[in-house]
Amino acid sequence: MALLLPPSAAVGRFSSTVSSLRPRKLNNTFATLSQTRSEEANWVEATSSFFDQDKRPIMLFDGVCNLCNGGVKFVRDNDRNKTIRYEPLQSEAGKMLLRRSGRAPDDISSVVLVENDRSYIKSEAVLKIMEYIDFPFPQLAFLVQFVPLFIRDFAYDNVANNRYTIFGRSESCEI
Repeated sequence: MALLLPPSAAVGRFSSTVSSLRPRKLNNTFATLSQTRSEEANWVEATSSFFDQDKRPIMLFDGVCNLCNGGVKFVRDNDRNKTIRYEPLQSEAGKMLLRRSGRAPDDISSVVLVENDRSYIKSEAVLKIMEYIDFPFPQLAFLVQFVPLFIRDFAYDNVANNRYTIFGRSESCEI
């Protein structure tokens, strides 16, 4: 399911409060930070139409990564209520939502879960996605949250940095 881009790329003044997770500087070569808080606020305004008619969160994923595509299929299979929407990071909507989340539009280093007022990255995105899907995953997410963030993100980064080597990549974006 593709998202419709807003009719205008022009952005107005920021009118709502966003408590987004500020991305940290990472040691991995994929991740980049791209903007100030005011630029991020402009992207929130520019992408607000994504949540006008449909309040469900959007899972951004690497559309050419076989592991990521398998993850999307797993989430879809375990989301009977269709509580999550999906968008490849490489799509125009995905790039806009990355900027909204305070990340560079070409940053494909992490799954991102974008809610109307907040974004989650890396292991926090995975845990939040688990909260949305069917039993027993919300309960498992509750338990895993007690593992310190630096340990969860260390494990996440190791898998993410080797995902193409271990799982391969597809020729085009899939969902």
